[in-house]
Amino acid sequence: MPCRKRMRPMLVNATSAAAPRPLVFAGFRASSWAFALRVWLAMMLALYVSFWLELESASSSALTVAVLALPTRGQGMEKAGYRLLATAIGVVASIAIAGVFSQTDGLLLAVLGIWVGLCVYVAGMLDGNRAYAAALCCITVALVAIQQIDTPLQVFPAGVARGAAIGIGVLAVAFVNEVLAAPDYHPLLASRIEALHRRVKTLAQGAEGNCAADAAGLLHDIAALRPEIASLVTESSIGTARTAAARSALVDLVSAFSLGRMLAALPDTSPDAAGLTAMSRSWLRTEISRKSARVCSSLDALHEGTRPYHAWRAPLYRSRRIAAEAAARGAISFTLIALFFVLTGWPATELCLSLVAAIIGLSSISPAPRNFALVAVMAMPIACALAGMLKYLVFNGVSEFQLLAIGLAPAVIGLALLISLPNPMLSSLGRLVLVFMIAVLVPTNPQSYDPEVFLATSLFACLSAVLVFAAQMLLPPLSGERRGRLLLGEARRELSRLDGGRARSLAPEEAAFRDAARIEQILTANGAAPLDGRIAAEAMRCFGQAETLRRCRAELDRLRQGPLAGAAQDAREALAERNGDAILAAAAALRQTAARSGLSADAAIALLIPASHAFAPLQPSGRGEQP
Repeated sequence: MPCRKRMRPMLVNATSAAAPRPLVFAGFRASSWAFALRVWLAMMLALYVSFWLELESASSSALTVAVLALPTRGQGMEKAGYRLLATAIGVVASIAIAGVFSQTDGLLLAVLGIWVGLCVYVAGMLDGNRAYAAALCCITVALVAIQQIDTPLQVFPAGVARGAAIGIGVLAVAFVNEVLAAPDYHPLLASRIEALHRRVKTLAQGAEGNCAADAAGLLHDIAALRPEIASLVTESSIGTARTAAARSALVDLVSAFSLGRMLAALPDTSPDAAGLTAMSRSWLRTEISRKSARVCSSLDALHEGTRPYHAWRAPLYRSRRIAAEAAARGAISFTLIALFFVLTGWPATELCLSLVAAIIGLSSISPAPRNFALVAVMAMPIACALAGMLKYLVFNGVSEFQLLAIGLAPAVIGLALLISLPNPMLSSLGRLVLVFMIAVLVPTNPQSYDPEVFLATSLFACLSAVLVFAAQMLLPPLSGERRGRLLLGEARRELSRLDGGRARSLAPEEAAFRDAARIEQILTANGAAPLDGRIAAEAMRCFGQAETLRRCRAELDRLRQGPLAGAAQDAREALAERNGDAILAAAAALRQTAARSGLSADAAIALLIPASHAFAPLQPSGRGEQP
């Protein structure tokens, strides 16, 4: 690893040439087989304990294991913690909703729709497992309050039973991961950050093209790691220090990236300001090297589990408008589907509404809600078919737990292997099929073999997925291009509000990471489709202008007192005008004033030069990007 050569150079050189090839069996790596085995063992342990304790909601423990089926220990435990928290909140909300609105059928459905919308909104304002927790609050109310809609007095016992089963599932996952030594996530995360560091250094050295789409893609890859570093907290006793180190490395990566873009944008020749440009280029190179060294220091701290040199914050950007529109669509979709079931008067509507709320909640944390609904439509029949084959062909009336464990092994291990695949489509399909299969199978002690109940459950489960997809077609979510343009408009408005006098709570490095998170959302919203070059160019232009403004303001604020205060104020006014020529003239004046005073203002001057180019009038370009 390049950032740790001083600590172990011989080891790296010795192992790089003779790295062992991973063991592969039946097309899957040994690590995938170990992961699948852990999932099956944890699920069987959870079911055994639930049966032994005679819990009413024993299948919820198996569902918990299926949901927490993640390849590393830290990822699973972090998600488990949020699952327990969201379950507690959902149970309390279920008791409140059922206690107040249990006697008002129409109003109760409306309140449930509002709760679904509220959970979708909160999920839209968060990321990672925090967003999953918000979605799970919606799912918990669906599984507790809706399924007990005709017996409100059973809401509290049902909630307690579900909480107990989830707790057993969490403990089973933790126990199996500990006994079988599930891998830690921080080595993989460190290797990914090191790969991004190499890409950023390549950009800074000018060896990589300055295409806006490529630059936006690099920012996307950096900001996309933000939700993953939170899992390091639960990985070990030094997880908090490792999380801070990883966060600082990401923030400094974005900072080095932005400085590299400034350096690349400087013209090779500038007759009017040759000295200023050369000075700026030298300072930027020095600063990039300093940021690169800090990234290496943070990576060393990540490996060793120590605190970084500086604990940066990595703020998240979220659009309230996009979250509110998604919440409105979720609430309306749930209410329309509930009204449909009320008008039809079909039986087992509680199960359908529960699954509808679950699919809406999970789709809200997906980058493409319609694609998720489509995958759910495909996964549900497969899950029902697998559950039917297990129940009536494999188990065929048996009640012994040993036979249940043996019968579930091929399906659970096979689907877990599918989850371990790098293909996101197949991995998502495998996870949904595993969860839906357990939900339809409903392992109990003793096992029920009523074919009419199973057929009705399967039919209404498939119908629920189809209705959610139909609601997505009737009320389509924002397209990727529309979401990208909304985020770009918010970036423009935020840029126009940046001024030179108002204090900010975020350091320039932290604000730059927040802007990078917005670009990551623009690219994620577009899915697999290529990003419009004009949107990418405009997004990167806004990113560069905001970054230069914040950095210039921070450096000029340090010159508020003393002989350079007047020249610094003139520079701030030029920045407020967004006039490239005026900014360049202010930089020249500041340099002359500093020379006469015998003081140094190199940082402010060096940053004003890229700012003058960032706010220069755009020249026509064949690719539609900033030249």
